[in-house]
Amino acid sequence: MTTALLIIDHGSRLKAANHMLFDVVKAMRGHRPDLLVYGAHMELAVPTIPDGVAWCMARGATRLIAHPYMLSPGRHATRDIPHLVSEAMAAYPSVDYTVTGPLGVDDYLLKLILKRAEV
Repeated sequence: MTTALLIIDHGSRLKAANHMLFDVVKAMRGHRPDLLVYGAHMELAVPTIPDGVAWCMARGATRLIAHPYMLSPGRHATRDIPHLVSEAMAAYPSVDYTVTGPLGVDDYLLKLILKRAEV
């Protein structure tokens, strides 16, 4: 089984604002070479979610995990992204996929913030 991790952010018209996503993708590839990792934007920039899904499928993904790279469980993370991923995955009915929840108040995130706040 080949698993793909599609990390999705909102996207921005400002190129500089979109670089963080690709820095995260690059770091993830270094930590998990067993995963196909790709980044996509929900809107306003490319690659889009359909582009990201197509990239993963073209590389043999048999399972897709889509992760909103967002903290808040707002409308984009809980409604828009799952809908857009579902639409894109309709072209690949034999591939299983999951859309995870946003990071929110995750223990690891809290520990990281507290560690960075150490004096």
